[in-house]
Amino acid sequence: MNRYYFYILFSAVKNRYYIGHTSDLHERLRKHNSNHKGFTGKIGDWKIFYQESFVDKISAYAREREVKSWKSRLKLIALSSVGSEHPVFHGRVAGSNPAGPTFKKTYQQW
Repeated sequence: MNRYYFYILFSAVKNRYYIGHTSDLHERLRKHNSNHKGFTGKIGDWKIFYQESFVDKISAYAREREVKSWKSRLKLIALSSVGSEHPVFHGRVAGSNPAGPTFKKTYQQW
């Protein structure tokens, strides 16, 4: 069974977040870090800041649209830091929620 992912990337160079969804998270990150036109192009330092796993593409896309509608950096940080300090200083992996999607914070310190 395929998994689909809602994800948030962070670039230290741009000090910006990028929100998206995909069925292949590692390949998508590789493409974001390749030299191309677009918001994530030309900066090769994008890291996975946060991700959620879903059983279908529609749910992953719905979550992307929901989080994009927040338009708030503070809400993104709060989403990834539930019960922890900001991941820029303390990377950790959150547990899973059996009633909903699987949550995994994979932010890596630089």
